Amino acid sequence: MSDNEFKDWMAPDPQAGEDGLLMTAIPHSRELGMRLVSREPDEAVMMIPYDPRLIGDPETGVMHGGAITALLDTCCGTAVMMSSKKPASTATLDLRINYMRPATPEKPVYAHAHCYRATRSVGFVRAVAYHESRDDPIATASAAFILNYKGGKA
Repeated sequence: MSDNEFKDWMAPDPQAGEDGLLMTAIPHSRELGMRLVSREPDEAVMMIPYDPRLIGDPETGVMHGGAITALLDTCCGTAVMMSSKKPASTATLDLRINYMRPATPEKPVYAHAHCYRATRSVGFVRAVAYHESRDDPIATASAAFILNYKGGKA
């Protein structure tokens, strides 16, 4: 994906300066406040800030697992878009998430995804959601994405 194409679905995050980009093309990602922290070939790191609207358990203040699932799915798709195959678009074929522990209230959640293999039609990704360290995961994910090269929607 070229830098110009990438900019079409991202926008600068005024709160993060040049260190973060807000998702703009995916409505639920934009609404959840997802930010791209970094991208490299076959990899992406994203973040979702803590927000009281995303609380899953009012008694504990823990972020809802659905928000973390959305973060992992979007980060995995972004890693696939950064793969050497350079698809025009992707769609999730399979997503498996293992939750290890609840997220800590009032802390942002990060996701790191790596596209470890991309064939002609499918990209395979592993990811982890965490706070400070990938070695202390909140959740892990394994996913497969269809790769579309025609410029249309996957």
